[in-house]
Amino acid sequence: MGWSRVCARNLPSAEVLVELDIDSMPIGLRYNLLLGAIVPRPIGVIGTMNAQGQHNLAPFSFFNAVSNEPMVLMFCPVNRADASENDSMRNAKPVSEGGMGCFSVSVATEENIAKVVKCAANLPHGESEFEYAGLTAKLCAKIRAPYMAESPIHFECETIEVKRFAPGVAHGGNAVFGRVIHARVDDALMHPRLHIDADKWRAVGRMGGKLYARTGDRFELERG
Repeated sequence: MGWSRVCARNLPSAEVLVELDIDSMPIGLRYNLLLGAIVPRPIGVIGTMNAQGQHNLAPFSFFNAVSNEPMVLMFCPVNRADASENDSMRNAKPVSEGGMGCFSVSVATEENIAKVVKCAANLPHGESEFEYAGLTAKLCAKIRAPYMAESPIHFECETIEVKRFAPGVAHGGNAVFGRVIHARVDDALMHPRLHIDADKWRAVGRMGGKLYARTGDRFELERG
């Protein structure tokens, strides 16, 4: 299984450290470990379009902001079981690689999360998750991609780079980086200087397994 239980000398006697040899672990166990340990994760709902104008919408918890200057967001699609690229990856990759070179990011909230999760279904290529989940697609202002109208915040991104960590491998990981060129925010959420009202936003995070987290229980600390 790739692990051994080791008693830790400097911890209370009841505690045990489990040493894990990651490379010898099955992919499913590694997945469980990663999703259970790195929590909570923000959920980016990625909107893309293919060359035929068909819309795609998919939630990713391997997602985050990675730079403020320039403003860059990242999501991490995985290859399909047959090692081919999934629709979000295929659509968002640069035009030079056959994609549309852009994607939108909407956010998951308590109000929309049930429908957002439905978008994770493995639908046939070209079938719209918007229609399947009962969500509303609207066209972005500056890129050729749809966004989810039920989200109070949207970002429009131009793809600047794709990193393939295991090209041609089933379930291989990828990272798509996009520079934000446009955004829209529900006016009801905004405080002065674009601070977002977390109580009104009610964002949702991803935990391990089927668990999700609300963001209503918070505390404040001074830095430094």
